[in-house]
Amino acid sequence: MDDVGPDGRHRGWADRVADRLAERVPDFAYANLAIRGRLVAQVWREQVPAARDMQPDLVSFAAGVNDSLRRGFDLDASCTAVEAGVRELRGCGADVLLFAFGDPARRSSIMGTVRERISAYNRAIRAIAEHHGCYLVDFWDVAVFDEDAYWDEDRLHLSPLGHALAASCALQALGIGDDSWRTPHPIDPVPLSARARSNARWARSYLAPWVVRRIQGRSSGDDIVAKQPQPRPWPAR
Repeated sequence: MDDVGPDGRHRGWADRVADRLAERVPDFAYANLAIRGRLVAQVWREQVPAARDMQPDLVSFAAGVNDSLRRGFDLDASCTAVEAGVRELRGCGADVLLFAFGDPARRSSIMGTVRERISAYNRAIRAIAEHHGCYLVDFWDVAVFDEDAYWDEDRLHLSPLGHALAASCALQALGIGDDSWRTPHPIDPVPLSARARSNARWARSYLAPWVVRRIQGRSSGDDIVAKQPQPRPWPAR
């Protein structure tokens, strides 16, 4: 999301990782099954079997933040679904790339209310990664992501710069590149009045619609399909 390429299509960190892998792997092919708004159990039930049937060499599994934002968040159920999905993918011979997410309290007091949920979820993800021999990208306490430039206006999804940074994180976890991306840029303080106006715009444009969708039982990903449900040669020609 929020990373539009020159052709007008959404790009994102996964496409950027695929670009680098295609430079190193002959006859590289890539599929992208992600759909915004999906919960972990949906990813496990819908996307993992589709990925498994492709007999992939590598699968990235990034889900869980949407679950943590729900009032009925069930840590055990979410982690059980992740582990079941990882076991299924590892069982077909695929390497798996997992993600431990960043500390939301570093940038937002509102998002900080789910800090302990994400922290507990991350602990389980680290344990799953270790037990099943997965690659792991760990964003917790990574200061470079504190800069607003790496985030979209909705404060939940990454900007194009953020997607490029996340791709660097994933590539390092895969053994490609180094950790120079971890060096944060100096952050200029934002005047309180400007921050207050920004918070008001954000609440009106993003928080309120999100609350309405939750009340109505809808998701931002309703009626959206995966942009690349089948593997194809990459880069796309």
